[in-house]
Amino acid sequence: MHINEEKIMGAVSIDKDVDGFHPLNIGRLAMRGKMPLFVPCTPKGCIELLLRTGVEIKGKHAVVIGRSNVVGMPVALLLLRHQATVTVVHSYTPHPAEVTRRADIVIAAVGVAHLVRGDWIKPGAVVIDVGINAVEDESRKAGYRLVGDVCYREACMIASAITPVPGGVGPMTIAMLLSNTLDSAKRTFGFVDQVTTHQWMP
Repeated sequence: MHINEEKIMGAVSIDKDVDGFHPLNIGRLAMRGKMPLFVPCTPKGCIELLLRTGVEIKGKHAVVIGRSNVVGMPVALLLLRHQATVTVVHSYTPHPAEVTRRADIVIAAVGVAHLVRGDWIKPGAVVIDVGINAVEDESRKAGYRLVGDVCYREACMIASAITPVPGGVGPMTIAMLLSNTLDSAKRTFGFVDQVTTHQWMP
C-alpha cells in the first residue's frame, strides 16, 4: 500500500507540526511579512550555527547545494529572510563548482559523498555540510564510515569555518526539534510571549 505523503502532512495539526513541514508553515516561511509557527529543524539548525558563531549573513552570497523540501528549499528561504543573496545549485545547474566558488556561505545538502571538493570553495568561505553518507571502509568494524557532501580534508584547508560529519549539523537538528517542541507546549499553555520563533526570525 502506497502512503500519500502530502495527505499525511496535511493531516498533522499545524499547532503540533514541530518538524515544520506542514504546507501552511512552509507557505508562511516563503512569504514576506508572514511568520511560520515552526521552522524545519535542520534548516533552522544551519542558521542557528551561523548566528551563534557570529557569521554575517546580511548582504552575503550564499549557495545552497540541493533543493529538497526537507533542507535545501527551506534553508534557502531562511537565508533570504536574513538578507543573503541566495543561489540554489541542483542537478541541472551548469558548472556547479564555478557557481559555488563565488559563495561566502555554502550549505551542502544533496546526499552525494564528497561532491564538494576543495577547489569548489572560495578562500575564507563558511561551509555547512548537511550531508551524511555511508562509504565503504574495511578498517572499521561496521565496514563503513560516515562522510559528508563536502570533502572535509580538502575544504578545511580553504574555508574559514566548516562543520564536521558526523557531529556537526546532526546535533543541531535534534536541538531545534526540542526547541520547536518546547514552543508548541508554550503555545498550548498560553505562554505565547515566550515562543522563540518570533525572536529568532527577522
